[in-house]
Amino acid sequence: MKRITQIFCAAAVVSLASGAAFAQSLTIATVNNGDMIRMQKLTSDFTEKNPGIELNWVTLEENVLRQRVTTDIATKGGQYDIMTIGTYEVPIWAREGWLVSLDDLPASYDIDDLLPAIRGGLSVDGSLYAAPFYGESSMVMYRTDLMEKAGLTMPDAPTWDFIREAAKAMTDKDNEVYGVCLRGKAGWGENAAFITAMSNSFGARWFDLDWNPQFDGNAWKETLNFYLEMMEESGPPGASSNGFNENLALFQTGKCGMWIDATVAASFVTNPNDSQVHDRVGFALAPDKGLGKRGNWLWAWSLAIPAGSQKVEAAKKFINWATSKDYLALVASKEGWANVPPGTRTSLYENPEYAKVPFAQMTLDSINSADPTNPAVDPVPYVGIQFVAIPEFQGIATAVGQQFSAALAGQISADVALKNAQDLTERAMKKAGYIK
Repeated sequence: MKRITQIFCAAAVVSLASGAAFAQSLTIATVNNGDMIRMQKLTSDFTEKNPGIELNWVTLEENVLRQRVTTDIATKGGQYDIMTIGTYEVPIWAREGWLVSLDDLPASYDIDDLLPAIRGGLSVDGSLYAAPFYGESSMVMYRTDLMEKAGLTMPDAPTWDFIREAAKAMTDKDNEVYGVCLRGKAGWGENAAFITAMSNSFGARWFDLDWNPQFDGNAWKETLNFYLEMMEESGPPGASSNGFNENLALFQTGKCGMWIDATVAASFVTNPNDSQVHDRVGFALAPDKGLGKRGNWLWAWSLAIPAGSQKVEAAKKFINWATSKDYLALVASKEGWANVPPGTRTSLYENPEYAKVPFAQMTLDSINSADPTNPAVDPVPYVGIQFVAIPEFQGIATAVGQQFSAALAGQISADVALKNAQDLTERAMKKAGYIK
């Protein structure tokens, strides 16, 4: 009997060792936005259903994330099994052969349920290369009480001139209330994204049809001067350091009259656990200048698998879990429908419970109004609203964003910022062979 017990104990030890040997650890690089932080808190649901898979999170600030995942995938570094990337990277990297196709996700994933605008931005030649965790456009979020106090009524579709007027009327600097909070932190996905989307509505564009940079034109001058003057009149101090998360904190603590930014922020500013002004927030479409284009963008933070990964099947299991209908239902059951990751699935917007969420329809309207194939008033040779879908854009726009941020900080004038932007973009485009 003792001999049999020893045999069983030895077998158990071998079995445990084998289980440990076969357990796979997925390293996931993601951005430090609220929805991603929430996902990490809910992953016990995944690991309980997939006991052979462990999760290792690398959570980074937006600019740092973009830099690290770009370096890793371009050099085939292999640090990450799953990357959180956006609508800019996916088609470029897929064409380079750097991403694994997700066309073989299970039928229950229901790929046809993805919103057409979001799915299209994450596909190349009909194949899906990243699964959207949340999709977004941009819109105006504003304090209804401050708007009423100013004696103004926010239109559903405001103009930039109204926004500037309202910002001045809502500003009370003595009490640290600022009429408008906008991105000022340098970065191609931070201030350059916001100002580029804004510039579309002013009639500006990055390049003409022959890929010549356009920063020396009147439309860009009008855009940047309007932005800088409005921020000087009504923006918070230190705005050149403020990105998405910094402005979110300002708005949630009652220091912003209006915030024009990602639609995904709506759930955070209306969350009673996090926002001091949760019951005094209204929503409107991004502003326009009467030229036929609004200053809103189109984006999806999405999960993708780098090509050459040794853990493709495990990675696909996680992506299927994190971007599925079941995950949306899980979040709703834990934290309510208002906190479900928005902007990815048709079925979510057909759900009568989600329809009760005050910002649901405005988010959908904003996403549907964004046209990345026709982003500007005048024709352009590129795809993308707040970005230009060419590999060189990331580096160029980071440098341009630094010029805009310096102008906001008062270190250089708008004219100097635009001249520098024109010169550096022209040099980069010549070096890349777009122009002579």
